[in-house]
Amino acid sequence: MSRGNEPLATKRRPDWAALVIAICLFAVAAVMLWDASHMRAIAQYDRIGPATAPKVVAFGLIGLGIWTIFEAWRNEFPEREHQEVAPVIWIVAGLAAQMLLLKTAGFSIATGILFAFTAAGFGRRKLWISIPAGIAFSFVVWVIFAKLLQLTLPAGPFERIFF
Repeated sequence: MSRGNEPLATKRRPDWAALVIAICLFAVAAVMLWDASHMRAIAQYDRIGPATAPKVVAFGLIGLGIWTIFEAWRNEFPEREHQEVAPVIWIVAGLAAQMLLLKTAGFSIATGILFAFTAAGFGRRKLWISIPAGIAFSFVVWVIFAKLLQLTLPAGPFERIFF
């Protein structure tokens, strides 16, 4: 029996991308279980400790991995849309710029650039507008977290002008 114009033999092949996702789920679960096994128990009689939540999440990921394998083998995932590469590159470039600039330029400038590059990834390519707007929004966030809540965020030259 066939669906559409494709014979059954081509529809019964597993979805290889989904199988790779299942392998990644198993890998993350294995790392979490390994890390949780190295956490020290506070007391020997405690059944719930700091390793409980990571173990629960890891077993959930194992369950999702098994479910993903079954769905991939049955090839019943919906048809995936074409992936646009340019927006992903904009967002990854923004994340890389933020990581590289965070200590030297400070939170406001680095996160403002991330904001602008993410906006460009979503189609707003006017960087001369989105970079200053992102820096302004990020500065407000920095003031709230660093000054009002007394949390430590990296301060750069822009933050030092005002504080």
